Amino acid sequence: MRGKRVERVWGWDCHGLPAEVFTEKKLGIKDKRDIGTKVSLEDYIRTCRDNMVQTGSLWEDTIERIGRWVDFRGAYRTMDKDYMESVWWAFKQLYEAGKIYEGEKVLLYCTRDATPISKAEVAMDNSYQDVTDPSVYVKFKLKGEDVSILAWTTTPWTLPANTAVAVNQSEQYAEVEVDGQRLILAVALLEKVLTDEKHRLLSYDLIRTFSGEELVGREYEPLFENRGHNAHKIWHADYVSLDEGTGVVHLAPAYGEEDYLLAQENKLPVLSVIDENGLYISGNWKGQNVWESNKAIAKELLSRGIVWKIEYITHSYPHCHRCGTRLMYRAHPSWFMDINGQRETMLEENRTISWFPEHIKDGRFAKTVQSAPDWNLSRDRFWATAMPVWKGKDKEGKEHIKVVGSYEELKALSGRELEDYHRPWVDDIMFTIDGVDYKRIDKVFDCWFESGSMPFAQFHYPFDNVQKFEDNFPGDFIAEYVGQVRAWFYYLHSVSVGLFDRASFKRVIVTGTLAGNDGRKMSKNFGNYTDPNELMDAYSADALRFLLLSSPVLNGEDFSLTDKDVADVSRKLNMIWNMYDFFTLYAEVDGWEWNGNFNDPSDKLNNVLDVWIVSRVHQLASEVCRHMEANDIPNALKPILPFIDDASNWYVRRSRRRFWKGDDDQDKQYAYQTLHYVLVQLAHILAPFTPFLADELFKNLTGGESVHLRDWPNPGRVHELTLDTMDYVREVINEGLSQRATAGIKVRQPLQKLTIKGAPRFFDDINDDYITILKEELNVKTVVGSTHDSQHEVLIQTKITPELKREGMARELIRNVQSARKNAELQVDDRILLSLSSSDDELRRAIVEYKDIIIAETLAKSLEFDRSYDYETVCSISDASLTVSIKKT
Repeated sequence: MRGKRVERVWGWDCHGLPAEVFTEKKLGIKDKRDIGTKVSLEDYIRTCRDNMVQTGSLWEDTIERIGRWVDFRGAYRTMDKDYMESVWWAFKQLYEAGKIYEGEKVLLYCTRDATPISKAEVAMDNSYQDVTDPSVYVKFKLKGEDVSILAWTTTPWTLPANTAVAVNQSEQYAEVEVDGQRLILAVALLEKVLTDEKHRLLSYDLIRTFSGEELVGREYEPLFENRGHNAHKIWHADYVSLDEGTGVVHLAPAYGEEDYLLAQENKLPVLSVIDENGLYISGNWKGQNVWESNKAIAKELLSRGIVWKIEYITHSYPHCHRCGTRLMYRAHPSWFMDINGQRETMLEENRTISWFPEHIKDGRFAKTVQSAPDWNLSRDRFWATAMPVWKGKDKEGKEHIKVVGSYEELKALSGRELEDYHRPWVDDIMFTIDGVDYKRIDKVFDCWFESGSMPFAQFHYPFDNVQKFEDNFPGDFIAEYVGQVRAWFYYLHSVSVGLFDRASFKRVIVTGTLAGNDGRKMSKNFGNYTDPNELMDAYSADALRFLLLSSPVLNGEDFSLTDKDVADVSRKLNMIWNMYDFFTLYAEVDGWEWNGNFNDPSDKLNNVLDVWIVSRVHQLASEVCRHMEANDIPNALKPILPFIDDASNWYVRRSRRRFWKGDDDQDKQYAYQTLHYVLVQLAHILAPFTPFLADELFKNLTGGESVHLRDWPNPGRVHELTLDTMDYVREVINEGLSQRATAGIKVRQPLQKLTIKGAPRFFDDINDDYITILKEELNVKTVVGSTHDSQHEVLIQTKITPELKREGMARELIRNVQSARKNAELQVDDRILLSLSSSDDELRRAIVEYKDIIIAETLAKSLEFDRSYDYETVCSISDASLTVSIKKT
């Protein structure tokens, strides 16, 4: 609507663990070992592909229902041949630029899926769960002495892989004797550690205190067996703190990030005792699952005297975000992208991006970039883009690596091309270069590398659409929920900076997380949400859209979705249709037709209500546009419902008499023209937010093809003085109504006078129309205002004279006649015969005095006493009984 071409293309992330876990459940696969044994890899991959195709229609139906305007026919899929070739190209570009390397690091690892997991994936959906583990105090006996250094660990399962112990050489340690055992631990932790099972302090003798530096370099007896050169020594580590434990840390370098780095620096043995499926490969627990053995190991070592005592600790531990398995840290060979080498460029490019909410720019996103490790790009799985890396060894045993960047290059090397370059078919392609036979490594890409390649891979760049990609890169806009700050946004940024030295998007909206009606995560098990399709059927897609777009979710905050909130928005949006129905009802009666002119009518308008509501709709369009340009959707929507309320409950209500007039005067024409113009403008303004309502409203009012093919409204004239004056008049009315309520006087009861002291300066020249509004809204005879008083005050005279009381009775009588018309199912323009019957003298006198007004207001041809017509009802006026009888003429 702002004159730009927007390519609304859908995309499918088809690969990775989510798809594999879904397929495994379908095929009855328990873990990775079943693939290739119980189910062939070919069948497994074909099932993965079929599943991705089948779920597509479910998404398409829902997305269309919610009114997201997007092209599914031209959707890209990460599993498509062309997309995967672009991913190969990207990897080779990075490899040749020296930004890819093969190595081993300690990574989060899922034993069920037998593959590394990125920290970002765990953090994205906060896949941490509280678990209770044995907390053990382990004795490492110093060589040649009858004294043990006491270490603390919450991972007894790592003790079979122990190769070293660490202390902090800057801290003070103590040698103590407890129950005949000599132990060494940090001085600061003596009273915290030396307790019994009831946490009572044990009696101990302090033998001596000394610096941790004295311990560094000492050797200790192996817990199980000797692990070779440089094993079983005490080392200094800065990360050893006195916050908890004993001030002594046991090192199993294969299962701890900091332990592994210390081992690399000091050439310590790195011992792996657990296979890729989480089973011990040797020792007393061979073949047993690591998590099932954790407590058993602790208890056995206690019985052997190696563990001094066992406690239990409940702590938060990472779990696989897809299968729910508890994760471990594990040294694993992988392929990495050098993030550290481009970190500064990533931070510089972040400064070019407009973020909403803004705090994420230098907050969560910048901190993610600052702290990110090198990216583990490889996975030991199946359903993903195969890594285009082939390896071979020459006669001397030297390893050679060939990275392939296109299918054409692979064909030139092997003479083969495939319809599908997934595993296992691509695994079969081998080739020979200079006598060296090359075979592909059995790893696939982290699916986030595929997602991060989306800006160019969707176009099959650089093999096709080169100009199209280069003309449209970086993207203008991107949106996702807050978990993707550390995931998709970060990976897009990493790939783009790595390949092109620039950000991949210019603007981003970060949404919060949508919770269920009880504040918890939406879950079928909790039963805490209504199916969106049911919500849309009950209240409309527009109501659901409007609620979500105006909610804290669009400010990056969490929001609990309740049916009641959707219903409330639906009710408020229905005021638009109430206005439309009112307009068409009288337009049809009068035969009013629109002349096809969309132009701003401000210059022709004289009635202050018309000038005011046209200024208000122009003000609304400007405010919505300003916030939309700042990506601030909640504040863009914030003024819409108040405007609808103003238009319905102030403009239309105040203008009803103008439409009711029997004669076709100019003021009536302007009323029609104004309300039509405002509703058409409102349809334009609502189009991005409530597309169905806006389009139906626009088509009904104009006969046009679609509001979505229209331009956004140009800035219209805003009469600021009219807006200010009307705001002030309404404030005075609210104060006057408050005084009436305090005095217990209904609005239909006329009062004599309203006095305004200390009014704004413009009140001296106020238009008579405003005075009329004040009189009618507050039901007073006169309004007296002064701008000279220093203090602002509104006073309404509450004394009721007999004359005023009779007028109030007449007003109440008119309301009851109008109600009788409605109950008799008469049309708004039907004329009636009216008869009123009452034995109350004061009421009969009021009827006589205000006969002409009663006739005019009720569209009566005549008013008589004590007749009986077709429809009759009894009501009460100021405690007097009144019979109303009417007949259509």
